[in-house]
Amino acid sequence: MVGPYRGLFDGPGVKGFVLAAFIGRMPMSMLGIGIVLLISALSGSYATAGAVAATTNVSFAVAAPLTGRLVDRFGQGRIIVPFASLNALALATLMLSAGLGLPQWTLYVSALLVGATSLSLGSMVRARWSALHGGSSRLHTAFAFESVADEVIFVTGPALVTILATEINPYAGLTVALVCMLGGSLALAAQRRTQPPVQSSRGGGGTPILIPGIALLACVYLGLGTVFGSVDLITVAFAEEHGVKGAAGLLLAAFAGGSMVSGLWFGSRHWRISLRGRFLRALVVFVAGLTPIMFIGDTFVMAGALFLAGLAISPTLITGFSLTERLVPPSLLTEGMAWISTSIGFGVALGAWAGGRLTEAVGASSAYVLPLAAAALAAVVGAGGSGLLRLPEAASPAET
Repeated sequence: MVGPYRGLFDGPGVKGFVLAAFIGRMPMSMLGIGIVLLISALSGSYATAGAVAATTNVSFAVAAPLTGRLVDRFGQGRIIVPFASLNALALATLMLSAGLGLPQWTLYVSALLVGATSLSLGSMVRARWSALHGGSSRLHTAFAFESVADEVIFVTGPALVTILATEINPYAGLTVALVCMLGGSLALAAQRRTQPPVQSSRGGGGTPILIPGIALLACVYLGLGTVFGSVDLITVAFAEEHGVKGAAGLLLAAFAGGSMVSGLWFGSRHWRISLRGRFLRALVVFVAGLTPIMFIGDTFVMAGALFLAGLAISPTLITGFSLTERLVPPSLLTEGMAWISTSIGFGVALGAWAGGRLTEAVGASSAYVLPLAAAALAAVVGAGGSGLLRLPEAASPAET
């Protein structure tokens, strides 16, 4: 399994941009729960805390493609520095507004700015990998590594921010998130050597979402985001229903852990199946993996089931980003990948909202029908439109 990853980080500047991007995107798993913990601790209102966190998520989902377009047009370095600085200022303003007890509208305005200025560093680091290994089988391995890195962040980030906010100070979690974001982002911006070159857009530009294959992927990932958002919320309710609310973190870590393991394995393989075929198979496996969780009433068994269900996450994300890299012109690559992140973000918000309502209506175990239905719909849409994902036969090694 280790073989294909050996030498992946040996190029000039590779270790630097990988480490900087990892640190810089730690807040993506810390921000939402950090806001909830801070505002609920200071105001006593989970409703307000959740609404402010949701404002940040939706604002980011809307702004990410626009930010990606600016990055493609002007280069990463010229966009990262001002956006990261504004993001740090907005997050500090949010914390001060909460701490000083300012009117609620200040919380929402600050949260809106936090989301709008957040950077999709995951898209940017994948664009750097594409500039290094585009058209090579190395790109598949690099995207697999980034998927695993994302899962490590989602396993460790929430636990870290919770410990900081509850054991040290309500502000501590968001403060660490701010420092990680600013330090990692500025370090990434400083590494111009590995930055993808700015390429002029031929034919008047346009937007990647108008490419049929990208529009299809966006629809599929909207469904998968719904899975992620609903599973997170329903699993917390499931643990509480069974009297072990503290085990919710373990259950969600099992879900992400399955993705980590499969990502390492998936990236180590040299595939003969086409990229499109891998994507469709991963969707089917995801549906199959989610089916048993509707019928489980034991916490430990649920942990195992969620681990198995999570095995399909990384292969689905890896192949989706790889398809995006192949379908989008180089001059629009960062924006194209940002559209995938945006679709997932909207899906997470939708899944959390719908999952909460369904859980209150029918209970947690029955509510797991929502992520199963969302995954099944994503698979049907992906299979039905799979012709839009067909790549040229004279494919690069990354296709095989």
